[in-house]
Amino acid sequence: MKRDERRQEIINLLIEHHAVDLDDLAHRFAVSKMTIHRDLDELENAGVLRKVRGGATIDAGTQFESDFRFRQLQEADVKQAIAQAALDLVEPGMTVIVNDGSMAAVLGEALLAKRPLTVVTNNAAIMERMQGESGVTLIALGGVYSDKFNAYFGLVTEEALSHLRADIAFISAPAAAGGFAYHMDERIVRAKRAMISASRQACLMINSRRLGHTALHVLAKLSEFETIVSDNPLPADMMNALEGLAVTVKIAAAATEET
Repeated sequence: MKRDERRQEIINLLIEHHAVDLDDLAHRFAVSKMTIHRDLDELENAGVLRKVRGGATIDAGTQFESDFRFRQLQEADVKQAIAQAALDLVEPGMTVIVNDGSMAAVLGEALLAKRPLTVVTNNAAIMERMQGESGVTLIALGGVYSDKFNAYFGLVTEEALSHLRADIAFISAPAAAGGFAYHMDERIVRAKRAMISASRQACLMINSRRLGHTALHVLAKLSEFETIVSDNPLPADMMNALEGLAVTVKIAAAATEET
């Protein structure tokens, strides 16, 4: 098997299992552990995976988020439930900001049911889906394209947002704990914060699997969101941080609300 074919197969295994074992890979491909180490190093440098002791994973760490192409294949039912719960916050005629991410891409598809809308986004998947759709005014935020996140970031993105004002911004995060949401990439934190600043209100969408975790950068205080949508109840430390605040927590799976 050629090197590129082997590395593609490693990626396929990561999509299926989330993690791979160094010894198992060496045995599977009948190559040395050093060869597998080199494969994993190259894939890590490309932002595809995160090396861990004895192997590699695509699960997020404090400084790592998996590639958009992996995330869009995972937990479709959870993303759909969260997107539908978030959709309740949208009314026809609104101007809506949607950020990067695979969950946000699912929301982008759902937004078509709320036309007419103005949709502002840096998410390339949403841009592609909404091109030519009647009843949608699409404002595509430019910037530097990130293949890993399938979205645009940087000064151009942030400058464009500074000249816009939306009714609501939908923000996703790979980690939240205590009174904060987190992200591991500074560029993306700046874009998401610009989206929050450009909107009358903000909604945090987060998979419950990401709750109780932190990442390198603080994205925002939970108090900066009017609504938090997840697929399971928030842990105690987050609920304690929200006590006395005017933040609505929507649990998508149970279709209930807490304040």
